Amino acid sequence: MRFFVLLLLSVASLCAAMRVAVTGTTGLLGRQVIERLSNKNIKVNALLRHPIDNSVTPSIDKDAKSTQVALYLSQLPGVTMVAGDATDLASCKQLVDNCDAIIAAHGPVKPPPIQSLFRLLSESDPVHSRSVNYVSVQNMIYVVKESKSCKRIVRVTGKGEEPTAFFTVLINMLGNMAKAWNYEGEQLLRTSGVDYTIIRPGVMGRNDIPTNKVRALADNGQDLKVTAVTHSQIAELCCDCLDYSNAAKTTLTAMNVDEGLGEDSYAPLLENVKADSREFPSTLLEEHKRGARNGAVILASFVAVFVSVSVAVLKSISGFVLGIFH
Repeated sequence: MRFFVLLLLSVASLCAAMRVAVTGTTGLLGRQVIERLSNKNIKVNALLRHPIDNSVTPSIDKDAKSTQVALYLSQLPGVTMVAGDATDLASCKQLVDNCDAIIAAHGPVKPPPIQSLFRLLSESDPVHSRSVNYVSVQNMIYVVKESKSCKRIVRVTGKGEEPTAFFTVLINMLGNMAKAWNYEGEQLLRTSGVDYTIIRPGVMGRNDIPTNKVRALADNGQDLKVTAVTHSQIAELCCDCLDYSNAAKTTLTAMNVDEGLGEDSYAPLLENVKADSREFPSTLLEEHKRGARNGAVILASFVAVFVSVSVAVLKSISGFVLGIFH
């Protein structure tokens, strides 16, 4: 009995001493990651692009504004807000100070469709997907290699190894090549030499999952049928994987499956994951760009046909109406 008490005290001591850097602080995923870490008595450095506004009502609700979420998180035990942006190297250096790991939960803001379709945003712009999904990862790899304490990068990405898949093409077209640059960022991690855990979640957004569904993980970047997952589930996975040394250098696909095919928690799944062993494509950027270009051509053709048919129908209707009155 005494042994188990000492073991629990030892684990609690390790958690209390641990500090984790988090990006995507006010996002639906990032906020849950930070709250979960704080509840586990793990100290947090949270990257925040805007100053704290003390005049708002603190809230972490799904519909809360980013200023409300930021204030709420800043008041949690052990949370330190760090001003900056993941696309800025100096910010990343400050963020990982005295940290043991980084959980990169940030992603690009969805641009207006017209802006993305016509490539009106430069790839060097800080809010472009290249900056957010690729340059930020470069920065994190650099600071982790320079750091004496930070040893792990946990990066949340998404499926994207099928450049011609419908949803991949659509997201690339409407999101400044978000899928393409996510994959390129993954490859930076795999070839960096640092310990990483890449998490490819299902479709995040639902707040509830049917009770007959349980968690599933596939390592080595293997595919699973795409399902809905909650932000809370992926936050749990981000935090829990830090406790497993065998989860280093892994690419994990996270979905929900029917009871009997998975587990109620990630712990037994994480115990069995193995490091990446297959040869991932070194780059898929050109294939992604080609898929997006072809998609744009198809979309433009569809719009042209739709407009042509609509004009013809309107002319026919107007001719019929004029005929009645004459």
